[in-house]
Amino acid sequence: MARISLDCPSSLPGIPLSVLSVPMENKYKCQQCLQVLRRPVQAQCGHRFCVHCFKQLTSSGPKPCEACRQEEIYEEPISILNSNEAFPDNAAGREIASLPARCLNQGCDWTGSIKEYEAQHEGRCEFERIQCDACQTLILRTEKDRHNERECEARTLNCKYCKMTFNFKDIKAHDEICLKFPLQCKDCGKKKIPREKFNDHSRTCAKSKSACPFSEVGCKSVIENGKLSDHEHSSTMEHLRLLLPMVMSVARARTEAPGPGEWQEDSGLSLYRAPEEGDVMGAGAAASAQSVDLEKKVNALENIVCVLNREVERSSVTLEAFSHQHRLDQEKIENLSNKVRQLERTLTMRDLQLSETEQLLQELQFCTYDGIFVWKITEFSRRRQDAVAGRTPAMFSPAFYSSKYGYKMCLRLYLNGDGTGRGTHLSLFFVVMRGKYDALLKWPFSQKVTLMLLDQNNREHIIDAFRPDVTSTSFQRPISEMNIASGCPLFCPLAKLAGKSPYLRDDTIFIKAIVDLTGL
Repeated sequence: MARISLDCPSSLPGIPLSVLSVPMENKYKCQQCLQVLRRPVQAQCGHRFCVHCFKQLTSSGPKPCEACRQEEIYEEPISILNSNEAFPDNAAGREIASLPARCLNQGCDWTGSIKEYEAQHEGRCEFERIQCDACQTLILRTEKDRHNERECEARTLNCKYCKMTFNFKDIKAHDEICLKFPLQCKDCGKKKIPREKFNDHSRTCAKSKSACPFSEVGCKSVIENGKLSDHEHSSTMEHLRLLLPMVMSVARARTEAPGPGEWQEDSGLSLYRAPEEGDVMGAGAAASAQSVDLEKKVNALENIVCVLNREVERSSVTLEAFSHQHRLDQEKIENLSNKVRQLERTLTMRDLQLSETEQLLQELQFCTYDGIFVWKITEFSRRRQDAVAGRTPAMFSPAFYSSKYGYKMCLRLYLNGDGTGRGTHLSLFFVVMRGKYDALLKWPFSQKVTLMLLDQNNREHIIDAFRPDVTSTSFQRPISEMNIASGCPLFCPLAKLAGKSPYLRDDTIFIKAIVDLTGL
């Protein structure tokens, strides 16, 4: 018999009995796990086991078959389970694979065979509840990733600021002490200041407020750090006025000769008061102590004067630096203004070129070179109202040509009529335009012109034709962009466009021009 391979990829015990859709026969049951056989093997005693169960039984050596003992057919050595004496039971495996199966998970209606269950559904069912490895909570398989990332109380996360790893329930407490956690300054509004640098920012923040250094002598201003220099510069005279009484008081006190008497404090300044009777004793000691106090105050005033001098010097240097920077900024502004003006000129040229290109593109889109041109006019009602109101009495068609190097022409249409046709007719005129190749053409223009308003039922077109008057300036070689129009002021009565007119459909009319090319 073939020895069972211990490298078998299957590491699962039997298939649960409830997977079967039919009652299970005893021959399909594993004698070890008592479930439906998975990859069955048959021992030499005839009993069948899952390959997983059999390997577990014989992992520490041959074992007696307990099924033989229960059935009281135990007989050595046949009833000894040995991996060297067992073989895969493929026949039983094929029978089991064809048995009908169903999914055990609540809400799942999958059905199929045992073979399909193992290959396609087992371990993949979206209704299967599995246990989270971290928090041991039962969750749907399809929710495993979301649970691991967002819901699991035992999941580990990296602090997105200092990158240290913490348990989810500890991460909020860590945020309270994280040195990299971003804070916002309430004074200047700056965000994302790391906690470890927040104290330094508070000391240097331009918007943080503090008392004026001269508050000890009476200045009550509270200034932003960034504006302290401006305050000291603008309030120099006020600070000196606050210092003056103290300086004068000290000067007077030093010039007065000390004698028996008493020094009394008045507004922070030492003032001498004449002694009264009975107070002469101890006056010398009081005068000596007061002299020491005066010396301290003089030293303090000298220090303040030094500070003021340094501030004045620093303000002068700062002012010069600002003046120099101002000049540089003015030069930059002037250079940038010149560049802006240059760019505006360039942009204007580009707009002009774009406009010309769009006009040329429109001409090319509708242009013809065979003397035949069909003009489609949409939004007829609106255009006619504009003509009646006098906003746009006339409109020109795109240009068309008698040939690629021939005459350039267009049509001019008055939707409310012109001249004798005003208010009663459509007036349509033919216009000869100045072209690039006029020098090569025969003048005056003498070709027959036919103008048509097309019946959109293709039955009865309105047609008018004329042959040019060669003596008219309208047909001489153009010296301006276009000649005077010539044509039909009474081309079509407006009444023919009322109601359900075959010439006006979907608020659109079509006009056709045909230039006879005979003789060219």
